[in-house]
Amino acid sequence: MSQVAKFLEVAQAEVGTAEGPKENETKYGKFTKMDFQPWCGSFVMWVAKQVKLKIPNCVYTPAGKSGFQGLGTWSNAATAKPKPGDIVFFDFAPGGAAVEHVGIVVKDNGDGTVTTIEGNTSSEKKKTGSQANGGEVAIRIRAFKEKNKRGLSPFIVGFGTPKFKD
Repeated sequence: MSQVAKFLEVAQAEVGTAEGPKENETKYGKFTKMDFQPWCGSFVMWVAKQVKLKIPNCVYTPAGKSGFQGLGTWSNAATAKPKPGDIVFFDFAPGGAAVEHVGIVVKDNGDGTVTTIEGNTSSEKKKTGSQANGGEVAIRIRAFKEKNKRGLSPFIVGFGTPKFKD
């Protein structure tokens, strides 16, 4: 099995994992020594570690974006062709921090959206709750193109492509 397939398999196995018992308390935060902090980036780093994938540190999401830019493996949402295993960066509050959430691309849906696995978000079922601090690992469909066939708001800033082995 390829490293990207293993990466996605590990992420998939975590879907449904919730924080707690305290807010932002997770094994992912313990792993990055950032427990009790928003943990989307810690989730991505934990999954990468499980398959020995070296990626820029995404615990502080703006630094993760900068890390991929520094490696030359960053694509802005407007021009991106996302692939499974890409690290996806979000801005849910335009005008605030440029990047406040991160996840993993499962697939490009071919309609201006991607399917993702994200830590510390709210599931589609809840319909409420924070997208960037929602408390669980969930599968989401997110827009990266302004004009997409699902009519979703495009909160994706861009994608970082890890250097997978094989």
